[in-house]
Amino acid sequence: MMIRSVIRIGVVAWKEWVQLLRDARSLTLALIIPAFMILLFGYALNVDIRDVPFVVYDMDRTSGSRDFIGNFTHNGYLHLYTYADSYGQIDRLINAGKIRLGVVIPPHFSGDIKSGKSISVQLISDGSDSTSSIVATGYVKAITMMYNMEYRRKYLGLAGLDKIRAPVTVESRVLYNPELKSKNFIIPGLIVLILAIISSLITSLTISREWERGTMETLVTTPLRSFELVTGKLVPYLFVGMIDVVICVGVGYLLFGIPFRGNFLELYLVALLFLTGTCGLGILLSGATRSQVLSVQMAMVVTYLPSFILSGFMFPISNMPVLLQLVTRAIPARYMIVLLKGIILKGISVTLLWSQIVFLAIFALTVIVLCVKSVKMKLPE
Repeated sequence: MMIRSVIRIGVVAWKEWVQLLRDARSLTLALIIPAFMILLFGYALNVDIRDVPFVVYDMDRTSGSRDFIGNFTHNGYLHLYTYADSYGQIDRLINAGKIRLGVVIPPHFSGDIKSGKSISVQLISDGSDSTSSIVATGYVKAITMMYNMEYRRKYLGLAGLDKIRAPVTVESRVLYNPELKSKNFIIPGLIVLILAIISSLITSLTISREWERGTMETLVTTPLRSFELVTGKLVPYLFVGMIDVVICVGVGYLLFGIPFRGNFLELYLVALLFLTGTCGLGILLSGATRSQVLSVQMAMVVTYLPSFILSGFMFPISNMPVLLQLVTRAIPARYMIVLLKGIILKGISVTLLWSQIVFLAIFALTVIVLCVKSVKMKLPE
């Protein structure tokens, strides 16, 4: 009985594989699009904010103010666009999108510093892009703090107190991503997002295609059971998905320089579990809709939006409302992103991430069971 079941699964898998090879569009979608999407989004999605354009409105125009301004140039973080002559010019440049920040140095800047007075330098930022504004303002504040420390050191040195040391210093150590490159955490998330979308899209055509072409009636007349049909349909696409894993990880490693510190076999097995759930989801939608167009649309809605928004890929789950945090527990991409980052970036074993694997296994098992129950081996009445 078991041997016959395996044979029937193999026949269905071979039939689906031949169909996949004949369908050049699906094969292109499955093998070429993932690499293209990694390249496109890998270069486009970059949250590293550098060379922020700014202007300076220097109302002091002395050597002291010019020395202060010099600290903001040639550091890779800020880019001096020009000097402004008025507040109105700063507003016009911000409205035109040419600068993100304006630095206003008050009159008598140098004289007040030398007399020991406290001076306020005004920052005018473009709040329409809050992220860039916050980061750029942080750059200015950090550079100003370093300027203050250097100025005090020189002042104390003139008084013979250059040996004074700060009582507390901070020595930071950043693990796994010392340079804090955004691509090192974006690329693993992109790989998960792309695998989820592609795997569900290509499998969303399996059952619906049989119904639209009229071949499902032939399959119904055979001794084939629902479990055997679902498994046979699933196997070829799991094979294609595992090829996509190699392509995506290879592109991230070779072109973007993403470090790979873990075990590739563990990554492969975890990816197989993840793909089982996402491919099964596509088959479930295909069997439920029985329409290729509708099943593809449903697959995009069910996989892309939840995986992008609710997986923690771009938006921290801890910042979401409690209700949405509960919803994210049903998103498989959430667990796969943690696993992928843990294996690729941190090089830790999957034994330390067993809870994520358990959730993926529950999701995959649930989807497969629903697929078997939804695919009826009988003609509609």
